[in-house]
Amino acid sequence: MDLEKTRENLEQRGFIAKTFATAADAAAYLDGAIDGATVGFGGSITLQEMGLYEKLSAHNEVIWHWKGDEDAHARAAQAQVYIASANGLAETGEIVNIDGAGNRVAGTLYGHERVYFVIGRNKLAPTFEEALWRARNIAAPKNAQRLGKKTPCAIKGDRCYDCKSPDRICRGLVVLWKPMMGMEQSTEVLLVDEDLGY
Repeated sequence: MDLEKTRENLEQRGFIAKTFATAADAAAYLDGAIDGATVGFGGSITLQEMGLYEKLSAHNEVIWHWKGDEDAHARAAQAQVYIASANGLAETGEIVNIDGAGNRVAGTLYGHERVYFVIGRNKLAPTFEEALWRARNIAAPKNAQRLGKKTPCAIKGDRCYDCKSPDRICRGLVVLWKPMMGMEQSTEVLLVDEDLGY
């Protein structure tokens, strides 16, 4: 996949987009860009692999439900800054996310002064249709397995079965074609030339 082409297409759609050679470079950029703020994290293996919580916590209040904070979902929804990844990104510029509780996708849509997406090269697909396929058939089964869910995709680990299981984590789909209205100058996509997350 072509990160530079993806960056150009994201910018044509109105996103601020930057490319980074490594996750460490992207983490250093965010560490310099965010200071003295409240920062909400979406559930993200990408952010975990980057060590971003520890880095930003040194000089920000970082709110992440993965760190055992009971009311983290509600507090993260009110943070000044929100950071998440994506389940799929098309080279044509569409950002695809699937969510179970809705906190992560909601956080990327409304209520924050700034939103950052950090996306590794493994999340890229040539077209929107392929990015959607990736989100459903690669990212979702891996997340269901990680969470120990009793769904066909978690058990078999091969694809989405569009199941009716009460354990289903794929409950909502969000596609960003452009930044949300009023967020054109504050929604940024960081493309990383390394594999990150699922």
